[in-house]
Amino acid sequence: MRGLFASLTLALAAAASTAMAEVQEFKITIKDHKFEPAQLTVPAGQKVKLLVVNQDPTPEEFESYDLYREKIVAGNSKVVIFLDPMEPGEYSYFGEFNPATAQGTIVAQ
Repeated sequence: MRGLFASLTLALAAAASTAMAEVQEFKITIKDHKFEPAQLTVPAGQKVKLLVVNQDPTPEEFESYDLYREKIVAGNSKVVIFLDPMEPGEYSYFGEFNPATAQGTIVAQ
């Protein structure tokens, strides 16, 4: 019984490791209160790791009603946001502290 449990534990750990290794990372930079790139294309149907780097000295918030995500990014810092697999389409996001300039779209295809 112990051997079976150990085998199952190793198999689950290997599967989790493989799943995490397959998550693609994409980068969005905040500079001069704007998101760069303003439009980011990601694969549809796959989990995505989004690295948001704030190069401004002031904080900004990555907020998306479409993606159900909200995260404050302190000045001169970065955050990681995981996005669940998305259907093909466009998903908007914005910076709540500078909504007139900090706007962007993620396109899943």
